[in-house]
Amino acid sequence: MEFIINPYSSILLISGLLVAGLSTFIALRLGDSTRWIALTMLCVSIWGIFYGLELTTSTKEMMLFFVKIEYIGILLTPAFWLIFCLKYTGLKPKNLKLTYLLIGIVPVLSYLILLTNDYHHFHYANTSVVNTMGFPTLKIEIGPWYLVNIVYSYSTFLIGLILIGRRFKSSDPLYRKQTQFLFLAGLIPILVNALYQLGLFKGVSAIDFTPFAFLFTYLLLAFAIIRYSLFSIKPIAKDKIIETITRGVLVVDHRMNIIDFNAAFLNFFINPKSVQTGKNLNQLFLGFPEIISLTESKIHNTIEVQDVTDEKRKIIRIEAIPILDPESLMSGTVLLFEDISEEVLNKETLEKQTEELKQLNDLKDKYFSIISHDLKGPIFGVKELIHLTQTGLVSQEEFMEMMPEISKNMENVAILLENLLAWTSSQLRGEFVQKTEFDIIPLITQQKNLLERITKEKNIKIEVENVSDVWVFADRNMVELVIRNILSNAIKFSEFQGVINITVSEENETAKICFEDNGAGISEENLEKLKKGISFTTKGRRNESGTGLGLVLVRDYLEKNDATLKITSEINKGSKFCIYLPKANSGKID
Repeated sequence: MEFIINPYSSILLISGLLVAGLSTFIALRLGDSTRWIALTMLCVSIWGIFYGLELTTSTKEMMLFFVKIEYIGILLTPAFWLIFCLKYTGLKPKNLKLTYLLIGIVPVLSYLILLTNDYHHFHYANTSVVNTMGFPTLKIEIGPWYLVNIVYSYSTFLIGLILIGRRFKSSDPLYRKQTQFLFLAGLIPILVNALYQLGLFKGVSAIDFTPFAFLFTYLLLAFAIIRYSLFSIKPIAKDKIIETITRGVLVVDHRMNIIDFNAAFLNFFINPKSVQTGKNLNQLFLGFPEIISLTESKIHNTIEVQDVTDEKRKIIRIEAIPILDPESLMSGTVLLFEDISEEVLNKETLEKQTEELKQLNDLKDKYFSIISHDLKGPIFGVKELIHLTQTGLVSQEEFMEMMPEISKNMENVAILLENLLAWTSSQLRGEFVQKTEFDIIPLITQQKNLLERITKEKNIKIEVENVSDVWVFADRNMVELVIRNILSNAIKFSEFQGVINITVSEENETAKICFEDNGAGISEENLEKLKKGISFTTKGRRNESGTGLGLVLVRDYLEKNDATLKITSEINKGSKFCIYLPKANSGKID
């Protein structure tokens, strides 16, 4: 068998062998999607080498023999190219096996048709040997299946280019170079083949320049892969790294256009579809100027942003990390988003619990102070007075003269003891709140009568507005203590011959009970303490003592009965305490 060497065959053989060697090296050294581009290059080298051998032969039989080997590369090149594009862009079809089957079915059928062409002439209608280039070449007349193969090849390369174009239209500069190389690798050979199929290579129309274009392009691509580590960082590998990050990741360029983001970032949006590559940050975070300022600052910094979505409070920590190019120029920013709502909530809860524990400890200190002073003093005083009376140092007449003062002190001790016991009960776990339905008017009257003797001493008048029955749903004993404490305070701070007005009304689903006096009033400082549940003591108009426990209990008991307290006051003009209890027909038993 005689081989006729010519410049065309020499170029194909040398470049084909080079690409074959380089593609084998790349396939063995690298993996994943890069291996598929190496396999594509290997198929092109098979095409080029055996087309070169075809151009060295002079007989039709040998030419067709080499054509059959060429077509292994010709048919597999578009198939491997499309698989590479799928792998490289990270596109995962729902049925991978079916996708591979659809990609491979045309090459398999085409090769079987080529091998059996002598029986049906579907691929080549006719073949002959001509000598128009100074050496023998194979002249072909195409059959119907040849056109099918052209459509398949063009379609697969076009789909691959579209996949790469859509995936990396706003790609990071880090991947722009390799994307351009891939476009050239897919586009140039197809353009050359189109010119060949249209017969635009005048004078050399017998030569198919497609493998020349493939080999030249892929030779440059192989050199770039090996010399410059073109695919050392593949976008799909980068995506996998980003997806494993639990924080939301957003990458923007120096113009603040979105380059990339991960799935975790989408969780920060009610409408994830609003996040798109190429969109400007000003459009995405409209209403959050602090995020824009953070990105524009071009420094490594962290801020916390509060967002209220669907009445749910969210605290988001955002960290900005500048991206610098090799010349230390700003090329973009990485923004890391983290939902710290739970962390902040836990911190706030802990701080609140710490403050509550501090207040509780203060109350406990006050508790023991009360026991040692406010209770011990009056009781020991009565004990000593009885002893002095028994020994004759105090006469019966003197004892009777002291009786009103003793009685008054014992009443104060009784109220104090009741509050102490109630407060102790409220601090114990498992305190039982027994809600029932009852009429609030008789209870107010009862508490008014209990305190009547004290009001007579100060000549204070308690007026209850005449209203019909108002039924509430609450713990009766707790409400008794609440009303008694509020009424006692009103008496304590009222002037001599003062008036205390009690009004009862209904507002929506609550019963409103107000106690208004014209006494000393409460300062702004003490009003704030009352709102925060902080205990404090003040002397009454006649230096009546107190412990500060009363209003603490009032607030605590009202909360446990789903009730509220509203206080308005003005110094030297009086105070107004209004409690809002659930009405009987709106309450629910715990």
